[in-house]
Amino acid sequence: MVAYPHNTTQRISKIKRATKETRLAVQVNIDGTGKTAVKTGLSFIDHLIVAIAKHSMIDISLTAISNDGILHHLVEDTSIALSQSIDRALSDRSRIRRFGHAVVPMDESLASVAIDLVKRQFYNMQLNLAAETVEGIPCEDLEHFVRSLIQNLNACTHIVVNYGDNDHHKIESAVKAFAVAFRMAASIDERRREGVPSAKGAM
Repeated sequence: MVAYPHNTTQRISKIKRATKETRLAVQVNIDGTGKTAVKTGLSFIDHLIVAIAKHSMIDISLTAISNDGILHHLVEDTSIALSQSIDRALSDRSRIRRFGHAVVPMDESLASVAIDLVKRQFYNMQLNLAAETVEGIPCEDLEHFVRSLIQNLNACTHIVVNYGDNDHHKIESAVKAFAVAFRMAASIDERRREGVPSAKGAM
């Protein structure tokens, strides 16, 4: 993986990740407008990433290519590279609000997310998917997509689908709630003139 230096005035990063299984190029701008250029070859994964961008206001450019033809590897590596790029763009996380939360409905489904952008990884994920596949993607791979996203963010994240009947709606409400909560947590607190939001003086 090649991780280019982040921009010190703008929260931007780009990552290139190449293995025998996949090749990925990701660029993110946390202070963007939600612009996207996403191509993984998996329409529903593209759809979820676009939803994350639109509701977090992160600009995301992402290209993913499978070298071995294994769907699981492509889904996993796409999520890992995206999350690591976002983590890198956050830099030292100075002046951020740090905490974010959201409750997002999608038709009959409701999802809740709480995020603490402290640099201590922890996650609790309850997507409560019931079907075998959603839009041609095995649900176990969709769960892995979300898990890899929150595991590699270097943060404390809780995602719970409170209820719902349609698994498409469940996972989409979950990623949208994640995006809204992240936008809140990563936003700059204008009242905080300097430093990180921690009594320790470090995240």
